[in-house]
Amino acid sequence: MMRLGPIRLLPLTIAAMACLLGVKSVQLVSAAAATGASETSAVVPAKAVATAPAPPDTVKPPDDATPPISDGERSVLLELRKRRQELDAREATVADRESMLTAAEQKISARVGELQALQQKLEALEATRKAREDAGWQGLVKVYESMKPRDAATIFNELEMPVLLQVVDRMKEAKAAPVLAAMQPDKARDLTAKLADMRTRRDNPAGG
Repeated sequence: MMRLGPIRLLPLTIAAMACLLGVKSVQLVSAAAATGASETSAVVPAKAVATAPAPPDTVKPPDDATPPISDGERSVLLELRKRRQELDAREATVADRESMLTAAEQKISARVGELQALQQKLEALEATRKAREDAGWQGLVKVYESMKPRDAATIFNELEMPVLLQVVDRMKEAKAAPVLAAMQPDKARDLTAKLADMRTRRDNPAGG
């Protein structure tokens, strides 16, 4: 049997050690890769947690959210509300006054209508009275016109002036002239002056 010398065993020993070293290296690389993967998986959740959204109470309100009202704005709003209430109350008061005025106007219109109706009735009664009175005077005038002028003059001299004026004013001039000529001069003159004044005031009521 052939024996190997120390020189020939040395390369074999080196090769065996190299193979062992290679196996160890592969194991170390595998272990390092596993360790890196675990560290990476442990870092990712941390990043996820860091980038997670904030709780609801810390979320920034949207741009269209209503801003809070300041004390100055609140005072202005309260003042405007008070002013509006005052205007509404004043408007209600004006409406009540208008209603009262409308009711008063209606009552006044109704009263005016009653007074106008009463006035028309009184005017009709006055016209009837005057017509009846004039009819009575006309009857008396016919009596004196049918008398002789001297007889009528004798009566006229004794009559009161208001009655004499009413009779002579209604007589025809052709009948009144002879009677005046037969009357006492002073009586006839006084009668003529008062008769002219009465007719002037009757024909010109504004100037009388």
